[in-house]
Amino acid sequence: MASFVNHQFAGLRCPPLSSSHLSKPSSAASSKAPVRPSFCSAAVIAGTYALTSAQKERQKLKEVFEEAYDRCRTAPMEGVAFTVEDFHSALEKYDFDSEIGTKVKGTVFMTDMNGALVDITAKSSAYLPVQEACIHKIKHVSEAGIYPGLVEEFVIIGEMNADDSLILSLRSIQYDLAWERCRQLQAEDVIVKGKVVGGNKGGVVAIVEGLRGFVPFSQISAKSTAEELIDKELPLKFVEVDEEQSRLVLSNRKAMADSQAQLGIGSVVLGSVQSLKPYGAFVDIGGINGLLHVSQISHDRVSDISTVLQPGDTLKVMILSHDRERGRVSLSTKKLEPTPGDMIRNPKLVFEKADEMAQIFRQRIAQAEAMARADMLRFQPESGLTLNSEGILGPLTSDLPAEGLDLSEIPPADD
Repeated sequence: MASFVNHQFAGLRCPPLSSSHLSKPSSAASSKAPVRPSFCSAAVIAGTYALTSAQKERQKLKEVFEEAYDRCRTAPMEGVAFTVEDFHSALEKYDFDSEIGTKVKGTVFMTDMNGALVDITAKSSAYLPVQEACIHKIKHVSEAGIYPGLVEEFVIIGEMNADDSLILSLRSIQYDLAWERCRQLQAEDVIVKGKVVGGNKGGVVAIVEGLRGFVPFSQISAKSTAEELIDKELPLKFVEVDEEQSRLVLSNRKAMADSQAQLGIGSVVLGSVQSLKPYGAFVDIGGINGLLHVSQISHDRVSDISTVLQPGDTLKVMILSHDRERGRVSLSTKKLEPTPGDMIRNPKLVFEKADEMAQIFRQRIAQAEAMARADMLRFQPESGLTLNSEGILGPLTSDLPAEGLDLSEIPPADD
């Protein structure tokens, strides 16, 4: 029988089984008379056209998808434990005050050229613009140490109209901290460094702790124009710190006066070489220019200063003299040499031994002053001065009682 079918219907092809044949029959098809078995049905019965394993798997998936579609359409929440009400209650649980000025804690999860996206556990992410990332001007948030994974406290400063996402700021927080720091420094009466970034007819603008402060020309010790001071760092003291009025007034003159008061003869200070001249080097020692004469560089002769020093070099120097009226300070590294010529051969050793050598120098100065006082007392007894036990010259004192001594009670001296 099989051979007969194969012989009679060889070359006939049945069309692929459509989904309509495998799905439930439609009402229209069921109302018609039974269809007479075709040659294709006979072929299938005969086993000449059977479904492959891939087709069977595809048919099973189709049935699963159809069943899932019917379930989603008729009973979408069947078997789901988390309801829509649960979702809204979860959002309310993690909701927070989004008013402007509110501080929130967030985690940076993405950065770009314009800023950073921050997760603040809200319904939508928040954005930190690059101009709000730091109190200083930066081109990318990475310059302010902002990177994915950073956890930081931010302040809400606005809201985007497009998607209602929040705008954050770190600059506002840093701004408040900078004013607080300036008030503290003013109370401690300390000297700070400020970089000059602008100026006008009345003075210059300097950056201190990230804030722009004003330094009047009357409060600048050296006679200079604003153009000459641009990009230079000045030692400054606070005159007025008023956050409410955004007034920050500074003085270079007060800072210089304090610095000069600390320049004692024989003291060792750290300086930076500013320029070289044939007769010596000018060294900046905390905003004051001092002269390191060529004869005070080393005990050995220095024929070319540039072989020993270069502009920008940092070195330790000793204060030899200070003329406050003329504003001149004389410096020396020669007095700090453990061995004559060390400043030329081994300057590092000179700087390591600087404080020790300065102490020896001061002791020698003290001894020389004591000897000078003694010589003056020896050759000028009529001056009415004497040396005390500490070697300090002062007026003569008497330990005699006010009523005097009874010399009659003193035994005569032996012959």
